Amino acid sequence: MWRRAWIFDLDNTLHDARPHIFPHINRAMNAYLRAHLGLEEGAATELRRRYWKRYGATLLGLMRHHAADPRHFLWHTHQFPELERMLVREPRLRATLARLPGRKFVFSNSPVHYSRAVLRTLGIADLFDDVFSIEHTRYRPKPDSYGFLRLCRVNHLRPQRCIMVEDSLDNLRTAGRLGMKTVWVTATAGAPACVDVKVANLMQLPRMLAYLQ
Repeated sequence: MWRRAWIFDLDNTLHDARPHIFPHINRAMNAYLRAHLGLEEGAATELRRRYWKRYGATLLGLMRHHAADPRHFLWHTHQFPELERMLVREPRLRATLARLPGRKFVFSNSPVHYSRAVLRTLGIADLFDDVFSIEHTRYRPKPDSYGFLRLCRVNHLRPQRCIMVEDSLDNLRTAGRLGMKTVWVTATAGAPACVDVKVANLMQLPRMLAYLQ
């Protein structure tokens, strides 16, 4: 009997955000910094780079140093009126996810309105028990363990009975330390010790179930 729950990252895991989604978010974040901090384009890019290096997220730097309202920032930097056109998806995604036994969750550093819009557009929203976004972590994004533990507590999950599916090694390291099984979605050769299973895409997951019991 399958007793594990699946926790999926969103961007670059359930869809490919690199061609259109991430460039759009980067432009929107720079525009936000220009508008609200009065920065030129180059200065906005550099500030984001520094905050990302120091805090792991632009938002945390803005909250700590500029008293930014996280809800206002996330709403204005994650608007996608042409989301359907911009999403790069795998046609077999829904069928593949439906084959996986156990409860399924999404855990993303993205805001909830964007996460749910992506899942609806992908046609897979109904397959997930919960969408756990950055608002639910009280703006403590992955790889901070706080969000992982809160997701488990809210949904009555034991970390030792969860499988984290991610493209980010930093996030998988946290998941592994908490006792979760880990799946790294990457085309990279080799894998560090924190990875239990490596797949080039999610379509390979059903063949890996024996390694994730």
